[in-house]
Amino acid sequence: MNYYIKNATLVNEGQTFVASVFVSDGKIAKIIRESEVPEPVEGPIDSETAFRQAQRPSTQVIDAQGKYLIPGIIDEHVHFREPGLTYKADIYTESHAAVAGGVTSFMDMPNTIPQTTTQELLQEKFDLAAEKSLANYSFYLGATNDNLAEIVKTDPKRVCGIKLFMGSSTGNMLVDKDDVLERLFKESPCLIAAHCEDEELIQHNAELYDEMVRRDIVESKANLHPKIRTEMACYLSSSKAVDLALKTDAKLHILHISTARELELFRNDIPLINKKITAETCPHYLRFCDDDYRKMKFSIKCNPAIKAEKNKVALMEAIQNGLIDTIASDHAPHRRNEKYTGNYFTSKSGFASIQHSLEVMLEWVHQNELTFPQVVQLMCHNPAILYQIDRRGFLREGYYADLALVDLNAEHQITTANEFTKCHWTPYKRMRMHSQVTHTFVNGNLVFENGIFHEEDRGMRLCFNR
Repeated sequence: MNYYIKNATLVNEGQTFVASVFVSDGKIAKIIRESEVPEPVEGPIDSETAFRQAQRPSTQVIDAQGKYLIPGIIDEHVHFREPGLTYKADIYTESHAAVAGGVTSFMDMPNTIPQTTTQELLQEKFDLAAEKSLANYSFYLGATNDNLAEIVKTDPKRVCGIKLFMGSSTGNMLVDKDDVLERLFKESPCLIAAHCEDEELIQHNAELYDEMVRRDIVESKANLHPKIRTEMACYLSSSKAVDLALKTDAKLHILHISTARELELFRNDIPLINKKITAETCPHYLRFCDDDYRKMKFSIKCNPAIKAEKNKVALMEAIQNGLIDTIASDHAPHRRNEKYTGNYFTSKSGFASIQHSLEVMLEWVHQNELTFPQVVQLMCHNPAILYQIDRRGFLREGYYADLALVDLNAEHQITTANEFTKCHWTPYKRMRMHSQVTHTFVNGNLVFENGIFHEEDRGMRLCFNR
Protein backbone atom coordinates (compact mmCIF):
# COMPACT_ATOMS: atom_id res chain seq x y z
CA MET A 1 0.00 0.00 0.00
CA ASN A 2 1.18 3.50 -0.89
CA TYR A 3 0.08 6.53 1.13
CA TYR A 4 -0.43 10.17 0.29
CA ILE A 5 -0.49 12.25 3.50
CA LYS A 6 -1.74 15.67 2.48
CA ASN A 7 -1.97 19.05 4.19
CA ALA A 8 0.18 18.03 7.16
CA THR A 9 2.30 20.43 9.18
CA LEU A 10 5.76 18.89 9.10
CA VAL A 11 8.17 19.35 12.02
CA ASN A 12 11.63 18.45 10.82
CA GLU A 13 15.22 19.67 11.14
CA GLY A 14 14.28 22.85 12.98
CA GLN A 15 11.53 23.85 10.56
CA THR A 16 7.75 23.75 10.70
CA PHE A 17 5.91 23.94 7.36
CA VAL A 18 2.82 22.64 5.59
CA ALA A 19 3.46 19.91 3.05
CA SER A 20 2.19 16.65 1.62
CA VAL A 21 4.17 13.42 1.75
CA PHE A 22 4.02 10.54 -0.70
CA VAL A 23 5.03 7.17 0.76
CA SER A 24 5.93 4.36 -1.61
CA ASP A 25 7.68 0.99 -1.14
CA GLY A 26 8.34 1.71 2.54
CA LYS A 27 10.19 4.97 1.91
CA ILE A 28 9.42 8.67 1.79
CA ALA A 29 9.22 9.12 -1.97
CA LYS A 30 8.41 12.82 -2.14
CA ILE A 31 7.84 15.78 0.19
CA ILE A 32 5.82 18.49 -1.53
CA ARG A 33 5.68 21.84 0.22
CA GLU A 34 2.34 23.67 0.10
CA SER A 35 3.90 26.49 -1.92
CA GLU A 36 5.40 24.17 -4.55
CA VAL A 37 3.79 23.90 -7.97
CA PRO A 38 3.77 20.26 -9.12
CA GLU A 39 6.16 20.53 -12.06
CA PRO A 40 8.38 17.67 -13.27
CA VAL A 41 11.91 17.73 -11.85
CA GLU A 42 14.86 15.37 -12.04
CA GLY A 43 14.84 12.42 -9.68
CA PRO A 44 13.16 9.07 -9.10
CA ILE A 45 9.80 10.72 -8.37
CA ASP A 46 8.75 14.33 -8.90
CA SER A 47 5.83 16.38 -7.60
CA GLU A 48 3.63 15.81 -10.63
CA THR A 49 4.23 12.06 -10.48
CA ALA A 50 3.46 12.03 -6.76
CA PHE A 51 0.14 13.81 -7.31
CA ARG A 52 -0.74 11.46 -10.15
CA GLN A 53 0.11 8.33 -8.15
CA ALA A 54 -1.90 9.66 -5.22
CA GLN A 55 -5.06 9.24 -7.36
CA ARG A 56 -4.48 5.53 -7.91
CA PRO A 57 -6.74 3.02 -6.08
CA SER A 58 -3.64 1.43 -4.54
CA THR A 59 -2.80 4.69 -2.75
CA GLN A 60 -4.57 5.59 0.50
CA VAL A 61 -5.02 9.33 0.94
CA ILE A 62 -4.90 10.69 4.49
CA ASP A 63 -5.97 14.29 5.00
CA ALA A 64 -3.80 15.55 7.86
CA GLN A 65 -5.20 19.06 7.94
CA GLY A 66 -4.43 20.57 11.36
CA LYS A 67 -2.12 17.71 12.40
CA TYR A 68 1.64 17.54 12.73
CA LEU A 69 3.76 14.98 10.91
CA ILE A 70 7.06 14.08 12.57
CA PRO A 71 9.68 11.36 12.17
CA GLY A 72 8.90 8.35 14.32
CA ILE A 73 10.35 8.50 17.83
CA ILE A 74 13.55 6.50 18.33
CA ASP A 75 13.54 5.26 21.92
CA GLU A 76 17.09 4.18 22.71
CA HIS A 77 16.31 2.92 26.22
CA VAL A 78 13.59 0.36 26.96
CA HIS A 79 13.16 -2.81 29.02
CA PHE A 80 10.64 -5.05 27.24
CA ARG A 81 11.40 -7.93 29.69
CA GLU A 82 11.62 -10.72 27.12
CA PRO A 83 12.85 -13.40 27.57
CA GLY A 84 12.25 -14.67 31.06
CA LEU A 85 10.14 -11.90 32.59
CA THR A 86 7.20 -11.97 30.22
CA TYR A 87 4.62 -11.97 32.99
CA LYS A 88 5.51 -8.25 33.26
CA ALA A 89 5.87 -7.39 29.57
CA ASP A 90 7.00 -8.81 26.23
CA ILE A 91 8.11 -7.62 22.83
CA TYR A 92 4.66 -8.04 21.29
CA THR A 93 2.71 -6.06 23.89
CA GLU A 94 5.28 -3.35 24.49
CA SER A 95 5.85 -2.71 20.79
CA HIS A 96 2.11 -2.09 20.57
CA ALA A 97 2.38 0.47 23.35
CA ALA A 98 5.36 1.96 21.53
CA VAL A 99 3.64 2.59 18.20
CA ALA A 100 0.56 3.91 20.02
CA GLY A 101 2.89 6.60 21.36
CA GLY A 102 4.54 7.34 18.02
CA VAL A 103 7.66 5.27 18.76
CA THR A 104 8.76 3.51 15.58
CA SER A 105 12.16 2.17 16.73
CA PHE A 106 13.41 0.94 20.10
CA MET A 107 16.64 -0.34 21.64
CA ASP A 108 16.13 -2.91 24.38
CA MET A 109 18.28 -3.58 27.43
CA PRO A 110 19.97 -6.88 28.39
CA ASN A 111 18.77 -7.41 31.99
CA THR A 112 16.38 -10.21 31.12
CA ILE A 113 16.42 -13.90 32.07
CA PRO A 114 18.81 -15.11 30.85
CA GLN A 115 20.84 -11.91 30.69
CA THR A 116 21.84 -10.95 27.15
CA THR A 117 25.59 -11.33 27.60
CA THR A 118 26.56 -13.61 24.70
CA GLN A 119 26.25 -13.27 20.94
CA GLU A 120 24.02 -16.35 20.84
CA LEU A 121 21.57 -14.95 23.36
CA LEU A 122 21.63 -11.60 21.55
CA GLN A 123 20.65 -13.27 18.29
CA GLU A 124 17.79 -15.08 20.02
CA LYS A 125 16.31 -11.71 20.99
CA PHE A 126 16.63 -10.46 17.41
CA ASP A 127 14.79 -13.59 16.25
CA LEU A 128 12.00 -12.98 18.78
CA ALA A 129 11.59 -9.38 17.64
CA ALA A 130 11.41 -10.40 13.98
CA GLU A 131 8.35 -12.50 14.86
CA LYS A 132 6.65 -10.17 17.34
CA SER A 133 7.55 -6.49 17.05
CA LEU A 134 5.39 -3.89 15.33
CA ALA A 135 8.25 -1.40 15.69
CA ASN A 136 11.85 -1.49 14.43
CA TYR A 137 14.32 -2.83 16.95
CA SER A 138 17.84 -3.32 18.19
CA PHE A 139 19.25 -4.86 21.35
CA TYR A 140 22.21 -4.06 23.58
CA LEU A 141 24.74 -6.68 24.52
CA GLY A 142 25.21 -6.57 28.29
CA ALA A 143 28.64 -6.18 29.89
CA THR A 144 29.68 -8.28 32.88
CA ASN A 145 32.90 -8.72 34.81
CA ASP A 146 33.85 -11.67 32.62
CA ASN A 147 32.39 -11.44 29.09
CA LEU A 148 34.84 -9.16 27.28
CA ALA A 149 35.48 -11.89 24.72
CA GLU A 150 31.78 -11.69 23.72
CA ILE A 151 31.77 -7.91 23.65
CA VAL A 152 34.64 -7.61 21.16
CA LYS A 153 32.75 -9.87 18.73
CA THR A 154 29.88 -7.39 18.48
CA ASP A 155 29.16 -6.12 14.95
CA PRO A 156 28.80 -2.31 15.25
CA LYS A 157 26.79 -2.17 12.02
CA ARG A 158 24.17 -4.56 13.39
CA VAL A 159 24.03 -3.90 17.14
CA CYS A 160 23.13 -0.60 18.80
CA GLY A 161 25.62 -0.72 21.67
CA ILE A 162 27.02 -2.25 24.83
CA LYS A 163 25.05 -1.73 28.05
CA LEU A 164 27.15 -1.14 31.14
CA PHE A 165 25.70 -1.14 34.64
CA MET A 166 28.02 0.84 36.90
CA GLY A 167 25.30 0.66 39.52
CA SER A 168 23.03 -2.32 40.17
CA SER A 169 19.42 -2.21 39.09
CA THR A 170 16.77 -4.75 38.09
CA GLY A 171 18.67 -7.94 37.25
CA ASN A 172 21.92 -6.82 38.94
CA MET A 173 24.47 -6.86 36.10
CA LEU A 174 26.92 -4.68 38.01
CA VAL A 175 30.43 -4.33 36.55
CA ASP A 176 32.61 -3.24 39.45
CA LYS A 177 36.18 -4.33 38.67
CA ASP A 178 38.37 -1.39 37.65
CA ASP A 179 40.62 -3.41 35.35
CA VAL A 180 37.59 -4.84 33.55
CA LEU A 181 36.05 -1.39 33.15
CA GLU A 182 39.21 0.05 31.60
CA ARG A 183 39.54 -2.84 29.15
CA LEU A 184 35.86 -2.53 28.25
CA PHE A 185 36.23 1.16 27.47
CA LYS A 186 39.37 0.49 25.40
CA GLU A 187 38.08 -2.49 23.45
CA SER A 188 34.34 -1.95 22.95
CA PRO A 189 33.62 -1.90 19.21
CA CYS A 190 30.66 0.44 19.57
CA LEU A 191 28.95 2.94 21.85
CA ILE A 192 28.82 2.19 25.59
CA ALA A 193 25.48 3.10 27.17
CA ALA A 194 26.04 3.38 30.92
CA HIS A 195 23.82 3.29 33.99
CA CYS A 196 25.88 5.30 36.47
CA GLU A 197 25.32 5.07 40.24
CA ASP A 198 28.02 4.40 42.81
CA GLU A 199 27.24 0.99 44.27
CA GLU A 200 29.36 1.33 47.40
CA LEU A 201 27.62 4.54 48.46
CA ILE A 202 24.19 3.12 47.66
CA GLN A 203 24.82 0.03 49.76
CA HIS A 204 26.11 2.14 52.64
CA ASN A 205 22.99 4.32 52.54
CA ALA A 206 20.69 1.29 52.21
CA GLU A 207 22.18 -0.35 55.30
CA LEU A 208 21.90 2.91 57.23
CA TYR A 209 18.22 3.42 56.42
CA ASP A 210 17.38 -0.26 56.82
CA GLU A 211 18.68 0.01 60.38
CA MET A 212 16.67 3.20 60.93
CA VAL A 213 13.53 1.45 59.66
CA ARG A 214 14.07 -1.48 62.02
CA ARG A 215 14.50 0.96 64.92
CA ASP A 216 11.31 2.86 63.92
CA ILE A 217 13.29 6.06 63.34
CA VAL A 218 11.93 6.36 59.79
CA GLU A 219 9.15 4.59 57.90
CA SER A 220 9.82 2.34 54.93
CA LYS A 221 8.28 4.63 52.34
CA ALA A 222 9.09 5.59 48.77
CA ASN A 223 10.60 8.93 49.80
CA LEU A 224 13.65 7.00 51.07
CA HIS A 225 14.67 6.42 47.47
CA PRO A 226 16.53 9.70 46.79
CA LYS A 227 18.11 9.45 50.24
CA ILE A 228 19.62 6.08 49.34
CA ARG A 229 20.26 6.55 45.63
CA THR A 230 21.58 10.06 46.11
CA GLU A 231 22.80 12.85 43.88
CA MET A 232 26.35 12.07 44.99
CA ALA A 233 25.95 8.39 44.03
CA CYS A 234 25.09 9.48 40.50
CA TYR A 235 27.88 12.04 40.24
CA LEU A 236 30.62 9.76 41.57
CA SER A 237 29.79 7.07 39.03
CA SER A 238 29.14 9.37 36.06
CA SER A 239 32.38 11.25 36.63
CA LYS A 240 34.27 7.95 36.79
CA ALA A 241 32.73 6.85 33.49
CA VAL A 242 33.63 10.17 31.87
CA ASP A 243 37.22 9.90 33.11
CA LEU A 244 37.48 6.42 31.61
CA ALA A 245 36.03 7.61 28.31
CA LEU A 246 38.47 10.52 28.12
CA LYS A 247 41.39 8.23 28.95
CA THR A 248 40.49 5.61 26.35
CA ASP A 249 38.78 7.77 23.68
CA ALA A 250 35.66 5.60 23.98
CA LYS A 251 32.20 6.65 22.86
CA LEU A 252 30.12 6.95 26.04
CA HIS A 253 26.42 7.72 26.41
CA ILE A 254 25.33 8.20 30.03
CA LEU A 255 21.72 7.21 30.48
CA HIS A 256 18.91 8.77 32.51
CA ILE A 257 20.75 11.79 33.93
CA SER A 258 18.81 12.85 37.03
CA THR A 259 20.94 15.48 38.78
CA ALA A 260 22.08 19.04 38.26
CA ARG A 261 25.64 18.28 39.28
CA GLU A 262 26.19 15.65 36.58
CA LEU A 263 25.53 18.27 33.92
CA GLU A 264 28.98 19.79 34.46
CA LEU A 265 30.43 16.64 32.88
CA PHE A 266 29.01 17.41 29.42
CA ARG A 267 29.66 19.89 26.63
CA ASN A 268 27.40 21.83 24.27
CA ASP A 269 30.04 23.56 22.17
CA ILE A 270 30.60 20.84 19.56
CA PRO A 271 28.18 19.17 17.11
CA LEU A 272 26.58 15.96 18.31
CA ILE A 273 28.11 13.97 15.45
CA ASN A 274 31.56 14.82 16.87
CA LYS A 275 30.78 14.23 20.54
CA LYS A 276 32.32 11.25 22.29
CA ILE A 277 30.57 11.80 25.65
CA THR A 278 26.81 12.38 25.58
CA ALA A 279 23.83 12.52 27.93
CA GLU A 280 20.27 11.23 28.03
CA THR A 281 17.45 12.10 30.38
CA CYS A 282 13.84 10.93 30.62
CA PRO A 283 10.45 12.64 30.77
CA HIS A 284 9.84 11.56 34.37
CA TYR A 285 12.90 13.45 35.64
CA LEU A 286 11.40 16.57 34.11
CA ARG A 287 7.85 15.90 35.30
CA PHE A 288 8.32 14.71 38.89
CA CYS A 289 10.42 15.67 41.94
CA ASP A 290 10.83 14.33 45.47
CA ASP A 291 7.70 16.18 46.66
CA ASP A 292 5.66 13.85 44.44
CA TYR A 293 6.48 10.76 46.50
CA ARG A 294 3.80 11.88 48.99
CA LYS A 295 1.08 11.47 46.40
CA MET A 296 2.59 9.09 43.84
CA LYS A 297 4.35 6.82 46.37
CA PHE A 298 6.04 3.74 44.89
CA SER A 299 4.57 4.32 41.43
CA ILE A 300 7.43 6.74 40.63
CA LYS A 301 10.20 4.67 42.21
CA CYS A 302 12.86 4.19 39.53
CA ASN A 303 16.63 4.00 39.20
CA PRO A 304 18.23 6.51 39.37
CA ALA A 305 15.81 8.06 41.83
CA ILE A 306 13.62 11.07 41.12
CA LYS A 307 15.19 13.77 43.27
CA ALA A 308 14.80 17.35 44.50
CA GLU A 309 13.06 20.08 42.50
CA LYS A 310 16.34 21.87 41.74
CA ASN A 311 17.41 18.94 39.57
CA LYS A 312 14.21 19.03 37.53
CA VAL A 313 14.75 22.74 36.88
CA ALA A 314 18.41 22.23 35.94
CA LEU A 315 17.58 19.41 33.54
CA MET A 316 15.07 21.54 31.66
CA GLU A 317 17.65 24.31 31.36
CA ALA A 318 20.18 21.75 30.11
CA ILE A 319 17.76 20.66 27.41
CA GLN A 320 17.25 24.23 26.35
CA ASN A 321 20.99 24.94 26.13
CA GLY A 322 22.07 21.68 24.51
CA LEU A 323 23.78 19.83 27.36
CA ILE A 324 21.24 17.00 27.15
CA ASP A 325 21.46 15.17 23.84
CA THR A 326 18.56 12.70 23.85
CA ILE A 327 15.27 11.95 25.60
CA ALA A 328 14.30 8.30 26.12
CA SER A 329 11.54 6.63 28.12
CA ASP A 330 13.47 4.05 30.22
CA HIS A 331 10.24 2.07 29.88
CA ALA A 332 10.57 -0.57 32.63
CA PRO A 333 7.26 -2.30 33.45
CA HIS A 334 6.45 -4.18 36.63
CA ARG A 335 3.15 -5.59 37.78
CA ARG A 336 1.19 -3.53 40.31
CA ASN A 337 1.74 -6.03 43.12
CA GLU A 338 5.52 -5.74 42.62
CA LYS A 339 5.35 -1.98 43.03
CA TYR A 340 2.80 -1.52 45.78
CA THR A 341 4.32 -3.74 48.45
CA GLY A 342 4.18 -1.06 51.13
CA ASN A 343 7.88 -1.60 51.80
CA TYR A 344 10.64 0.44 50.23
CA PHE A 345 13.11 -2.43 50.24
CA THR A 346 10.82 -4.84 48.37
CA SER A 347 9.12 -2.49 45.92
CA LYS A 348 10.50 -2.81 42.38
CA SER A 349 12.06 0.16 40.59
CA GLY A 350 10.76 1.19 37.19
CA PHE A 351 7.45 1.78 35.44
CA ALA A 352 5.70 1.73 32.07
CA SER A 353 6.08 4.95 30.09
CA ILE A 354 6.82 4.38 26.39
CA GLN A 355 3.25 5.04 25.25
CA HIS A 356 3.28 8.46 26.89
CA SER A 357 6.83 9.78 26.49
CA LEU A 358 6.03 11.97 23.48
CA GLU A 359 2.79 13.40 24.83
CA VAL A 360 4.45 14.15 28.18
CA MET A 361 7.24 16.04 26.39
CA LEU A 362 4.66 17.92 24.31
CA GLU A 363 3.12 19.29 27.50
CA TRP A 364 6.18 21.59 27.68
CA VAL A 365 5.39 22.76 24.16
CA HIS A 366 1.92 23.73 25.34
CA GLN A 367 3.51 25.52 28.30
CA ASN A 368 6.02 27.33 26.03
CA GLU A 369 8.97 25.75 27.84
CA LEU A 370 10.09 23.92 24.70
CA THR A 371 9.31 24.13 21.00
CA PHE A 372 8.01 21.23 18.95
CA PRO A 373 11.21 21.23 16.82
CA GLN A 374 13.26 20.88 20.03
CA VAL A 375 11.25 17.82 21.07
CA VAL A 376 11.73 16.28 17.62
CA GLN A 377 15.45 17.03 17.78
CA LEU A 378 15.82 15.24 21.12
CA MET A 379 13.59 12.24 20.43
CA CYS A 380 14.02 11.66 16.68
CA HIS A 381 16.99 13.41 15.08
CA ASN A 382 19.57 13.14 17.86
CA PRO A 383 19.16 9.40 18.56
CA ALA A 384 19.57 8.78 14.82
CA ILE A 385 22.72 10.93 14.74
CA LEU A 386 24.21 9.58 17.96
CA TYR A 387 23.71 5.91 17.07
CA GLN A 388 24.38 6.52 13.36
CA ILE A 389 21.16 4.78 12.36
CA ASP A 390 20.71 4.09 8.68
CA ARG A 391 18.06 6.32 7.02
CA ARG A 392 15.81 6.96 9.99
CA GLY A 393 15.01 9.81 12.36
CA PHE A 394 14.35 12.48 9.72
CA LEU A 395 11.70 13.39 7.16
CA ARG A 396 13.88 13.07 4.08
CA GLU A 397 13.20 11.67 0.65
CA GLY A 398 14.68 8.19 0.37
CA TYR A 399 14.51 7.59 4.13
CA TYR A 400 12.34 4.88 5.65
CA ALA A 401 8.80 6.12 6.18
CA ASP A 402 8.80 5.94 9.98
CA LEU A 403 6.22 8.60 10.73
CA ALA A 404 3.85 9.80 13.44
CA LEU A 405 0.86 12.07 13.01
CA VAL A 406 0.15 14.13 16.12
CA ASP A 407 -2.93 16.11 17.08
CA LEU A 408 -1.77 18.91 19.38
CA ASN A 409 -5.37 19.68 20.32
CA ALA A 410 -6.57 16.26 21.44
CA GLU A 411 -6.98 16.79 25.17
CA HIS A 412 -7.55 13.50 26.96
CA GLN A 413 -7.04 11.74 30.25
CA ILE A 414 -4.73 8.75 30.49
CA THR A 415 -6.72 5.77 31.74
CA THR A 416 -6.23 2.04 32.17
CA ALA A 417 -8.65 1.50 29.30
CA ASN A 418 -6.29 3.12 26.81
CA GLU A 419 -3.07 1.64 28.24
CA PHE A 420 -1.57 -0.95 25.88
CA THR A 421 1.32 -2.25 28.00
CA LYS A 422 0.94 -5.74 29.44
CA CYS A 423 1.06 -4.43 33.01
CA HIS A 424 -1.78 -1.97 32.22
CA TRP A 425 -0.65 0.79 34.55
CA THR A 426 1.56 3.86 34.47
CA PRO A 427 2.27 6.69 36.93
CA TYR A 428 0.79 9.02 34.31
CA LYS A 429 -2.65 7.51 34.89
CA ARG A 430 -5.39 10.13 35.39
CA MET A 431 -3.14 12.92 34.11
CA ARG A 432 -4.59 15.14 31.39
CA MET A 433 -2.59 15.51 28.20
CA HIS A 434 -3.21 17.98 25.40
CA SER A 435 -1.66 16.01 22.52
CA GLN A 436 -2.14 12.54 21.08
CA VAL A 437 -0.69 10.39 18.32
CA THR A 438 -3.37 9.47 15.79
CA HIS A 439 -1.37 7.53 13.16
CA THR A 440 1.97 5.72 13.21
CA PHE A 441 3.79 4.35 10.17
CA VAL A 442 6.68 1.88 10.41
CA ASN A 443 8.65 1.31 7.20
CA GLY A 444 5.77 2.80 5.25
CA ASN A 445 3.17 0.53 6.86
CA LEU A 446 0.28 2.08 8.77
CA VAL A 447 0.48 0.12 12.04
CA PHE A 448 -1.61 2.35 14.32
CA GLU A 449 -4.65 4.41 13.38
CA ASN A 450 -6.92 6.19 15.86
CA GLY A 451 -6.60 3.51 18.54
CA ILE A 452 -6.63 0.56 16.13
CA PHE A 453 -3.58 -1.61 15.40
CA HIS A 454 -2.86 -3.03 11.94
CA GLU A 455 -0.76 -6.12 12.53
CA GLU A 456 -0.08 -7.42 9.03
CA ASP A 457 3.55 -6.29 9.06
CA ARG A 458 6.49 -6.40 11.46
CA GLY A 459 9.28 -3.95 12.16
CA MET A 460 12.83 -4.28 10.87
CA ARG A 461 16.20 -4.73 12.53
CA LEU A 462 17.99 -1.39 12.73
CA CYS A 463 21.27 -0.99 10.88
CA PHE A 464 24.02 1.47 11.73
CA ASN A 465 26.39 3.43 9.49
CA ARG A 466 29.59 2.85 11.49
